[in-house]
Amino acid sequence: MSPALGWYPAVNPAGFVLHLSATPRHLSATRRLVEKTLCGAGVDADLTDSVQLVLSELYGNAVRACGDFVPLVAEVEVEAAPGMGAGAPSAVWVRLHDPYRAARPRRTGVRLDDPEAESGRGLPIVDLLAPGWDVTATPVGKQVRCRVPVPGR
Repeated sequence: MSPALGWYPAVNPAGFVLHLSATPRHLSATRRLVEKTLCGAGVDADLTDSVQLVLSELYGNAVRACGDFVPLVAEVEVEAAPGMGAGAPSAVWVRLHDPYRAARPRRTGVRLDDPEAESGRGLPIVDLLAPGWDVTATPVGKQVRCRVPVPGR
C-alpha cells in the first residue's frame, strides 16, 4: 500500500495497527490490508471474511456516530491456538478506537432476517461473528474490542 494522507499503517507478521482518517477510500484500503495481513499469517478465507465484515461494521458505526474524517485507530491481531504455534490461529482480535467516548454503539432491535429493514443489522452481525464484544472507555475516547474466533472454537 502506498502512503496516503490520513493513512498510517504499522504492519507485523501477526497483524497491524493503523492510524487513519475515516473515508470510503480508507475503508476499502483497510479491507485490503486485512486480507493481505491475515493471508500472510495463515488465516483462512472464511475467518478473513468475518474479520473484514466485523471491522467494516465497526468502521461504519464510528463514522455514523462521529462523522466523516474522524481519526480512528484500527488494530487486527492474530491469536495463536494454545500449543500450536503461530501457524494455527484460534481467533483474530479486532479493535477500533475513536475519540468520542459518549457515542456508544446502539442496537436498533432489527432482526438479521427482517426483509423490510434497510439498515440496523450491523451490531447483530458483530454479535454473531464476535460474541462477547465490548466497549471500553479510554483516556482519549473509546475502544470497541472483538474476538472473532475460528468457527468451532
